[in-house]
Amino acid sequence: MNRGPLLCAGVMLGVGLGGFVDGILLHQLLQWHNMLSSHLPPDTLVNAKVNMFWDGLFHAFTWLMTFSGLMLLWRAGLRTDVPWSSRTFAGCLLGGWGLFNVVEGLIDHQLLGVHHVRTGPSQIAWDVGFLLFGLALLLSGGALIRAGREDVTPRGGVATP
Repeated sequence: MNRGPLLCAGVMLGVGLGGFVDGILLHQLLQWHNMLSSHLPPDTLVNAKVNMFWDGLFHAFTWLMTFSGLMLLWRAGLRTDVPWSSRTFAGCLLGGWGLFNVVEGLIDHQLLGVHHVRTGPSQIAWDVGFLLFGLALLLSGGALIRAGREDVTPRGGVATP
């Protein structure tokens, strides 16, 4: 059995969906930050428009990751050598979301400093919490993926002898 196609699809979907959670929750609903809010605070109409444009590029990236993950999942579903495992797939979704948080947190929040989770006196605590949440998602996703190694049900739900 070949778990690779399911692993790739799940991680790609997890990255995309994790990015959507970040963009919808932190950028739009809570309005804690925008993509460039540390360098261009959205306190003028021009700065707000520039931030909105970069937020749109961010959402386009998350949409492309989600779409790519769906296409990979579709292709995996056409293969009879790919075992269907809810534990593996859920683990990949969590791991992909965690991967998104860790990479985004390290690059955007720490290295480039283009924005922080929540600006203010406790911004480092929010950034560290974001990274720890991502690490927890990665670890729990990895545990589910390891547990899913035992699942060998092929497409169609019929186990092979």
